[in-house]
Amino acid sequence: MCGPEEAALLRLGEVFSATLARINNLILQPLLSTDPESSDPQDRECLRLLQQLHKSSQQLGEVTEDSLYSLWERQRHPCSFGLESLLLLRSADLVMQVHMEYIESYTSCLVVQAFHKVAKSKRSLTSLCQDRANMAITGGGRFQQASYTLIVCSVPLQRHPAQELVMHAVTIFRNLQSFMGQALDQAVATQALWHTLSSQLRDVLCTPTHRLLQDSQDVPVVVTPLRAERVLLFDDALVLLQGHNVHTFDLKLLWVDPGQDRYTFHLLTPEEEFSFCARDPQSQVVWQWKVTQAVCQALRGKKDFPVLGAGLEPSEPPVCRCGAYTFRAEGRLCQATYEGEWRWGRPHGKGTLKWPDGRNHVGDFFKGLEQGFGIHLVPQASEDKFDCYKCHWQEGSMCGYGICEYGTDEVYKGYFHEGLRHGFGVLDSAPQAPQPFKYTGHWEKGQRSGYGVQEDSDRGERYIGMWRADQRHGPGVVVTQAGVCYQGTFQADKMVGPGILLSEDDSLYEGTFTRDLFRTYSGSGKGLYTQGVLDTAALPPDPSNICKRQLGLGAFPVESRWQGVYSPFWHFVIANCPGDLQEALLGFHVQSSRELRKSQEYLCCERSHPKDSAGNVEDILEELLQHREPKALQQYLRKALSNSLHPLGKLLRTLMLTFQATYAGVGANKHLQFLAQEEVKHHARELWAAYRGLLQVALQRKGQALEDDLENEEEETRDLQVHGLMLPLVLPSFYSELFTLYLLLHEREDGLYSQGITHLSLFPDTKLLEFLDVQKHLWPLKDLKLTTNQRYSLVRDKCFLSATECLQKIMTTVNPREKLEVLEKTYGEIETTVTRVLGQEHKLPMDDLLPLLVYVVSRARIQHLGAEIHLIRDMMDPVHIGGLYDFLLTALESCYEHIQKEDMRLRPLPGHWDSRELW
Repeated sequence: MCGPEEAALLRLGEVFSATLARINNLILQPLLSTDPESSDPQDRECLRLLQQLHKSSQQLGEVTEDSLYSLWERQRHPCSFGLESLLLLRSADLVMQVHMEYIESYTSCLVVQAFHKVAKSKRSLTSLCQDRANMAITGGGRFQQASYTLIVCSVPLQRHPAQELVMHAVTIFRNLQSFMGQALDQAVATQALWHTLSSQLRDVLCTPTHRLLQDSQDVPVVVTPLRAERVLLFDDALVLLQGHNVHTFDLKLLWVDPGQDRYTFHLLTPEEEFSFCARDPQSQVVWQWKVTQAVCQALRGKKDFPVLGAGLEPSEPPVCRCGAYTFRAEGRLCQATYEGEWRWGRPHGKGTLKWPDGRNHVGDFFKGLEQGFGIHLVPQASEDKFDCYKCHWQEGSMCGYGICEYGTDEVYKGYFHEGLRHGFGVLDSAPQAPQPFKYTGHWEKGQRSGYGVQEDSDRGERYIGMWRADQRHGPGVVVTQAGVCYQGTFQADKMVGPGILLSEDDSLYEGTFTRDLFRTYSGSGKGLYTQGVLDTAALPPDPSNICKRQLGLGAFPVESRWQGVYSPFWHFVIANCPGDLQEALLGFHVQSSRELRKSQEYLCCERSHPKDSAGNVEDILEELLQHREPKALQQYLRKALSNSLHPLGKLLRTLMLTFQATYAGVGANKHLQFLAQEEVKHHARELWAAYRGLLQVALQRKGQALEDDLENEEEETRDLQVHGLMLPLVLPSFYSELFTLYLLLHEREDGLYSQGITHLSLFPDTKLLEFLDVQKHLWPLKDLKLTTNQRYSLVRDKCFLSATECLQKIMTTVNPREKLEVLEKTYGEIETTVTRVLGQEHKLPMDDLLPLLVYVVSRARIQHLGAEIHLIRDMMDPVHIGGLYDFLLTALESCYEHIQKEDMRLRPLPGHWDSRELW
């Protein structure tokens, strides 16, 4: 650069830089010397704007001087300073940004007439400041235009290393020129607008950020149904004037819906819907286009180039947006502030609702209403106490599964409908409550209704039975901590009509109860006292009749007890297993409120889902189809039932919860054993049906024809699958509580058996074999390895050792089939030992087997063998009835009964034995 054009450009830049310096030193600084402590808010705002203008003009001056310096260096050393070194090229975006900030500062001062308001006592500076600032904009534009023109002319037509930088800079300059012109035009139009408004409206609307884009006085338009007298479109708001009333609508939350004709289009806001009707199609196009583009710019947060560029294709604002809004209309959302995602003027997606009284809701919304998972906090009167609802919602109310932790420290986990507890649920009182309780059962419209279990910790009793309208009503069983049980009918929470009272010693009384039964227990051992009317005229039943002493039989059919647990699962299956309803119907697991409060995560509606594929419905159904062969199916079901994310696993955990609530703790009563036993079997049947329901959905999704056995499975086939496959898989989940009931029911028999075992353990091996009348040729004396100081008559626990150790394994498994397999292996070990002793294969007849089996049982010393035998018998697969397993179990039962006999427990040791030999 060394020609007259370059010299003229440098002179132009120097003039522009000098102009900026004079604006700062001679005009802005005197204006800024105005008293900063003015009490007038408008004066303080104007002073702030002038300070911003002063700062931006200084920045513009610095950038201009840097540009001049780079141009000067380029002129002096054209060979060593390439085009890339020019500030106008290498930092074109920075130059544009500085110019824009200056233009914004100047137009903001112009809009609110800051020069006039601040310089009231210095009127000579007012017009001078405004003119000089305008000159700076014009001068800056000329300087930039000349600079880029000269640069473009200096770049050869052929490929040049700086060509891309030059083209980018030219584009920016053109945009800046357009922005500059329109920004000034808008500022002037906005300044002129204030003179047409009353002082009251001017005070409301006159802000530095407002830029008038369109006025209905210029292009008339009619607004319905609001009947606005005047419509003003600013770059950040739409304003409707009705007398002295001002209706302001944030453009970020304004949706434009094209009308059906050429004269009308519709606008939607969070609380209003109205239409713009123009006199002619051209006016309608102007208004609709300008409103649409203004919404787009407001959403982007910056002005486009050009601001409202005529000739460009109009962009469409997104339907889904994010924003905040405070509702003003009366209703449940009055004064609530919503922040989050929107769609067509309604909260839609994820967001947060906050009320002035401290309530807030964080979660999913659909068409303006809470829908899907959400966390709702309701503050209580006391400090730092609130109700926390972590639930699924539908159309604005709780519906589906939820966990509610109340300010009273009560916790409810269960299902809702229309905002009320409905279906299955568990309500647990605070541990420190005056009358602590826990209810596990069914609800209807917010009240306990249907089958349910409630434990009263204060009174030490548990009620199992029917409810209606939050009261015990219908057949029910009361079990007390002292072992006393009552079964009868309840009406309005009172015992009425005939009933049965069972005491701890199995005494049974039948009578008529006419009022509530109050119990007190004597500390002197005198027993139970009752207050009320008790008719004991009927003869007491036969004490040996165990069934008579099993409560609940026939009172609550097992099929109807826990329908509320299974119903959501079947709704899920019938709906074709939709993934978005899995949590609402099958439940979820989240942190406790206390943990959530510590980390403030209660304001986040996301639950963390493990990456385990079992949590995805599609993966579940796909995997299910791949494991239909018997062996693969067993592995799949075992995995599914143990996974808390799998629908079958979730269902099983809920059933475990109901089982523990009924039969653990106070409910561990022998008179409930049959009730629990049939419940476990029923759960196995229902879980098998649940698996088949999922399989049916999986086949339907693949478009495969349903197999006949899926729709019409024969009862015999179903029973084989339930007992042979499903029951062994689910039994471990209920085993602890169930086996405890068997222990209590057969406690007396096991006590006699234990005495017999203790007595028989005193015998050495040979004496015991002789005592049990085992034929001597079957004695495995070859297995006895004696030292020089030992005799056969003193050896203990050596004969049939392999069979004894094998039988002891019956306690290591809870699977009835595996227990029977242990028994079969024990029988095999006995025969193997006998075969070795005889030197030939030998099948033991029952007369020889029973004494040997009694010997092995006595040496195995299995605790609670009676409970084990009865549980195996009750849970055994029916396919084994009449087979080998049935035969061996019957033999074991005979041994158990034989050991209980009085002569086995009390028969003295042979008189010729020396007692020292026993030790």
